[in-house]
Amino acid sequence: MESIHQMLVDARAATNAIKSLADEQKQQLLRRLAVQITTHAATIVAENKKDLDKMSDEDPKKDRLLLNEARIQQLADSLNEIAALPDPANELVLERTLANGLHVQKRTVPLGVVGVIYESRPNVTLDVAALCIRSGNVCVLRGGSDAFHTNTILVKIIQDVLKEFKVNVHTVQLLPVDRSLINEMLTAVKYIDIIIPRGSQQLIEFVRANSKVPVIETGAGVCHTYVEATADLEKASKIVTNAKVSRPSVCNSLDTVLVDEQVATGLLQLLAPSLAEYNVEIFADEQSYNILKGLSYPYLQHAAPEDFGREFLDFKCSIKVVNGADEALQHIQEYSSKHSEAIVSNDAAISERFLNEVDAAAVYVNASTRFTDGGVFGLGAEIGISTQKLHARGPFALEKLVTEKWFVRGNGQVR
Repeated sequence: MESIHQMLVDARAATNAIKSLADEQKQQLLRRLAVQITTHAATIVAENKKDLDKMSDEDPKKDRLLLNEARIQQLADSLNEIAALPDPANELVLERTLANGLHVQKRTVPLGVVGVIYESRPNVTLDVAALCIRSGNVCVLRGGSDAFHTNTILVKIIQDVLKEFKVNVHTVQLLPVDRSLINEMLTAVKYIDIIIPRGSQQLIEFVRANSKVPVIETGAGVCHTYVEATADLEKASKIVTNAKVSRPSVCNSLDTVLVDEQVATGLLQLLAPSLAEYNVEIFADEQSYNILKGLSYPYLQHAAPEDFGREFLDFKCSIKVVNGADEALQHIQEYSSKHSEAIVSNDAAISERFLNEVDAAAVYVNASTRFTDGGVFGLGAEIGISTQKLHARGPFALEKLVTEKWFVRGNGQVR
């Protein structure tokens, strides 16, 4: 394909149909979609296998790519949850009558055409489509080549359901994976209202640098857990282990452990066996390296400067020993991607200081960073975790797929 122009024209043309669809119809459509993806689970798994077979078992992105029957059921459950959420569009935000008799309302309205560029996560295809349909938006999806077969079958199922409900099938479109067409998408200011990149830091930086369409960043997650001197070390070990190993290929997984020097030996004595069980490779600063070497930790490396501020997306992490909260906070300020940060502490004052001073979309006390997720936060699903401060921050979900519009009714007033 030499151009996606017609696809973009079709997307813009579909906006009126989807935003005028009745609330009950949108709910029914998503519930029907949930039924259809479970009905076609075997086909989806077969297409997904074609993509999996092209990827090395050593590639940490393989877990993101995988769709099995259990994950498909989770996606179906998410579709039903999104259907049950209130429509964020057409809410009355403000209403007043001015002294000159003008009646003024401010209401929420759909964004319009939402463009999403993402890599090897086919669940994003369903999440974005469902969130956009529920909020009255059109979406154009540019998935990565890694998930080509999976994305293709998912969009076919979505479009079949749209046809069944007599809704314009161009409400959800999958763009070609040809990289030469990305710039056309990024410069389509006449047709696309917002671009959302979801993937590696390189992808996000490329979109930010080249897009003429407004961008909402769903940023990379460089996530820290600071184990403070008063922490319950048993609890801290469980939190750190969960944040690192429960699903290391996702953006809310732990990358760096900061541990107060007063409790470094005690923490690492507890942490080493639980991380070793998962073959976690540790890049340790000098103090933590010496402690772990003394514990005969089998997967140990000296940390290089670039191992701090690094998103590992694998069974790997870095560890640094710090001298108190000031040093920990300074390290996080320097290296954080402003995604999710945690402290484990029994000192209420230090915990509150951490919550208030750390500049991140989500901050935690005595809990794993793995909870940063639209579904977990009761938002149904998410397009991604926004690490910027304009329009949306944190899980970018249904409630944020709207903007505002002023409705002004008069009777001949002039100014």
